[in-house]
Amino acid sequence: MKRTEVRHTGNGAVPQAKGRDATPPTPMRQRYASAHTAHRPMSPGTPGAQAVRDSGRAIVKTEHSAKKIPERTARHAIKTADRSARKTIKATQRTAKTAARTTKTAAQSAKAAQQTAQATVKATQRAVQAARATAKAAATTAKAAAKATVAAVKAAIAAIQALAAAIAAGGWVAIVIVLVICMVGLLIASPFGIFFSDGGGPDTVSPSAAVAQINREYADTLSGLQAGGSYDSVEIVGRPPSWADVFAVFSVKTVSGDGVDVITLDADRVERLRTVFWDMTKITTATRTVDHPATEDAEAWTETILTVTVTPRTVDDMRVFYQFTDEQNAALDSLLTSESRDLWNNLLYGSSGEIVAVALSQVGNVGGQPYWSWYGFNSRVEWCACFVSWCANECGYIDAGVIPKFAGCTGGSNWFKDRGLWQDNSYEPHPGDLIFFDWDNKGSSGPQDDLPDHVGIVERVENGIVYTVEGNSGDSCRQRSYSVGHYEIWGYATPIF
Repeated sequence: MKRTEVRHTGNGAVPQAKGRDATPPTPMRQRYASAHTAHRPMSPGTPGAQAVRDSGRAIVKTEHSAKKIPERTARHAIKTADRSARKTIKATQRTAKTAARTTKTAAQSAKAAQQTAQATVKATQRAVQAARATAKAAATTAKAAAKATVAAVKAAIAAIQALAAAIAAGGWVAIVIVLVICMVGLLIASPFGIFFSDGGGPDTVSPSAAVAQINREYADTLSGLQAGGSYDSVEIVGRPPSWADVFAVFSVKTVSGDGVDVITLDADRVERLRTVFWDMTKITTATRTVDHPATEDAEAWTETILTVTVTPRTVDDMRVFYQFTDEQNAALDSLLTSESRDLWNNLLYGSSGEIVAVALSQVGNVGGQPYWSWYGFNSRVEWCACFVSWCANECGYIDAGVIPKFAGCTGGSNWFKDRGLWQDNSYEPHPGDLIFFDWDNKGSSGPQDDLPDHVGIVERVENGIVYTVEGNSGDSCRQRSYSVGHYEIWGYATPIF
C-alpha cells in the first residue's frame, strides 16, 4: 500500500498522494473530487475520514480567517487611529485654548502690572507732593511756634519783674499774679528755663559769671600753649563759639537729654556747661619759621612763630555730635531765632550785651593783631584803645555815633566828658561801660598823674566786684576784676546804647 501525506495548502486544494505510482488528477476531476469529497458523508471508521473532514474544516476556516482577521484588524486599526486622531485633535484644541487663555491672562497681568506701576508712580508723586507740603507747613508752624514761645518767655520774664517790683512796693494785690506765673512753669522746666536763671541762690552763679569762669580757663589754655616753647611771636587765629550757641546747646542737652533743669546754675550744671563749651571749641597749634634778611640796622635773623587756631563747632555740628532728636532740634531752633537774640544779650551781658559779647570772643588774643592794623598802624602800638574801638566797630557803634574811634585813652575819655557821658570811680558801672585806669606803677606808666593810662570794657558787676575785658593786658586780651571804687580806676564812660 502506498503512503499518503496530508498537507495544508492554504489555498483550498485537497490532499494529494505522493509516490512513484501517483497519477496527477485532471483539473476537472480535481474540482469534482474536491466538491464531492467535501459533501459526501463518511463513516467514522473510514480511514482518512477525520483527516479529510478536519482538512476541509481547516481549509474552510483558514480561508475565512485569512479574509476576516485582516479586515477586522484593519477596521480596528482604523478605529484606533481615528480615535487617536480625534483625541490628538481635541488635545491640540485644548492646548490651543489653554495657550490662548494663558496668553490672555499674561496680557491681562501685564496690563494690570502696567496699571499698578502707573498707579504706584502717581501715588509716589502724590506722596512727594504731600511730603513737601507737610514739610513747608511744618517749617511755617515751627517758625510761628518759635516766635510764640519767645514771646511767651519775654512776657513771663516781664511778669516776674513786674511782680517783684509790685511786692517790693507793698502791693499785696500783686500776689494774685503768682497764679499767672505758675502758668509759665512748663517754660521754666523746658530749655527756655535758662532765661529765668539769675544766680540768686547761695550755691548758684549767674550765666554771666559762669561765662567769665570758663573764659578764664580758655585764656589760661591759650597762655599755656604759648608758654610751652620759645617763640618770637604768637598768632591767634579764629575765636571760640558764640556763648548764646553754647548755652542753647547746653540747655537742650541738659533738659531734654539728661532730664536736669537749667533754672539754676550750680556747680554740677556749670560743669555740664563747661563740657559743652570745650566740645564746641577746637584748638590746634602750628609752628613756622621766617628768615629775615640783614638790614642796615639789624643782622639777619630767623623768627619762630606760633600759630594757635581756634575753630568753633557750629550748632549744626553739635546736633550730630550729641545725636539730638527731632524734638530737641526743634527746641534748639526755637532758642536761636532772631527773636531770641535780645533775651540772650540781656541774660549774658545786660542791655549793652553786644559789645561785651564781641569783647569776650577775643579773649586769648596775643599781640593785638588785627586791632592796631585795622586802626591803620603798620606795626604794633599800645593797643588797648584800638581793641575797644575795634569791638565798637564790630557792633556798628562807631557809625552810629555811640562810641568814637580812638587810639589814645585821653582823647577817648575827653569825647565822653564833652557829651556828659562820664562818671568817676565811685560809680557802680553797667555792662558795656568803658573803664579807664590811671596806674600807680612807678616802673612803667609812672605814678598816678590824673591822666588815663589804660582802657577796657565792663563785662558785669557782681557783689561789689567789677569784671572787665581788656586788650593789651600783658600784651593779650584778658578778663580782669577789681573792687568797685578801686583807687586805680580813673572813671567810666557811659555810652547810650
